[in-house]
Parts: sequence; C-alpha cells; structure tokens
Amino acid sequence: MVRRILLGSQLRRLRESRGVTREAAGYSIRASESKISRMELGRVSFKARDVADLLTLYGVTDEAEREPLLNLARESSIAGWWHSYSDVLPAWFQTYVGLEGAAAEIHTYEVQFVHGLLQTEGYAHAVVASGHKTRMSEEEIDRRVALRMERQKLLLGENAPQFRCVLDEAALRRPFGSRAIMDAQLRHLAEFSERPNVTLQVVPFELGGHPAESGAFTLLRFPEPEIPDVVYLEQLTGSLYLDKAEDVAQYAQVLDRLVESSLSPARTRDHLHKVRQLA
Repeated sequence: MVRRILLGSQLRRLRESRGVTREAAGYSIRASESKISRMELGRVSFKARDVADLLTLYGVTDEAEREPLLNLARESSIAGWWHSYSDVLPAWFQTYVGLEGAAAEIHTYEVQFVHGLLQTEGYAHAVVASGHKTRMSEEEIDRRVALRMERQKLLLGENAPQFRCVLDEAALRRPFGSRAIMDAQLRHLAEFSERPNVTLQVVPFELGGHPAESGAFTLLRFPEPEIPDVVYLEQLTGSLYLDKAEDVAQYAQVLDRLVESSLSPARTRDHLHKVRQLA
C-alpha cells in the first residue's frame, strides 16, 4: 500500500512537470483518465510494463532513474505477511495492517479495550471470542489471535516505530476473560510501557469530559515526506481513512490535548498497579 502511494506520487510529479494530461497518460497505456488518477493516488496495483511506458512518455529514459521506480512497481505487487491470514482478515483491515507496518509513528486513543499491539495472548483470545455475534470455531479464534500476536512484532524490531497509546480508564476496568487474564494484561502494559519506543498514558475517570468525544482513532505518520499522515477510524463493517490535511490536523490537536490531560507515563504505571490491586 505504501509503495503504491509512493510510486503514484512520483508518477504524478513527473506527469505534471512534463505538462501531460491524465487523459494523454491513460491513452499511452490503453487505460482511462480515471485509472491514471487511481494509480497516482496509490489505490490500484501497478504493472511494470505500464510504469515503463509512462516513464518513457514523461521523458525518463536514463536507466539509473527508471530502475528505482520500476522496482517500486514490482515490490508493490508483493503480498505482505498478513495475506496468509486472509481467511480471517477482512479486506478493509488489510490496508490498515500494511500502513501500520510502514509507519514511523503510531499514535492511538482507545476506549473499549487495550490496543491490539499491547494485548496479551489470553486477553486477545477473550476479546476476539466476545466480539462476534456468530459463534466462531476455536480454530478461527486462534487464527485471529495469531494474527494479532504477529502484528505485535512490529514494536520489537530493529526499526520499530514510535508508539504512543492513550487508553481510557474504561479499557482497564472492563474485564475480558478471567481475573488472572486481566491481571496479566495490566502487568504486561506496565512492563511494555518501559520500552523506549512506547509511550503509554491513561485518561482517568476523574478527568470527566475530554476532547476525544467521537471515540477511538489512530494517527499514522510515515518516514517518506511524499506520504501524508493518515487517520484511521474503525467501524462495525468497515473503516475510514482520512488524509486531508485539515482533517488530520483536527485529530492531531485532539490527541495533543488528550496527552496533556492524561496521567504521565510514570503515573500511568503507578495507576496500572493500583488497578491490579483493586481488581
């Protein structure tokens, strides 16, 4: 997904610098103007042959300039690791997993439960099992949990992103699974929050109302300047991605205000231990 966005933005820049219309570009690869628009937005897959023809049209004939872009086209068609979980991974969530894996910074606010990147296996199993109206087989539950555990490796890698998670206290108090599962989850949060790339803060009940009245959201930032920040909103049967600067800016402001109002990381760890004692 990110490779497609990056390649699309480069092709748009080249087309505009040459004064070529989308209609003319589409004609050169036997496609419509709308297909060129979708390519430049990274919303469709790329054929190396089409990219090669477009580069020729845009006057990019030097192999040293063409090859990196052709490599991007080839790499953009390579399936990510998560495609092996396509039997339990909704198509609309595959896009998010790809973006999450490419982000340099992940900022999120959660209300209902602990964020998936911070869940223990036992807690994740309880969440998955309780979150569906139709009864799932143990095999399907295990596959969904395995996917979640695989995603968590993102935070442990050499090039791990910076991860800031603001949790509503309701997520700590709402029990999923047994008392032992909740205790292990709270302990895991306290321990994981010590990692240098992880910042965990809790919005306590006593704060009362706060700016994130619209609910949970995730803000992703990428290392490539050509790729805009993205806000991800998850719904019951799909998801919404916001990348307009004014929309993203509003969510970023809400997040900043949440961070200011929340317990500090150190006080959050103390609060986690307090909740464990009261449970």
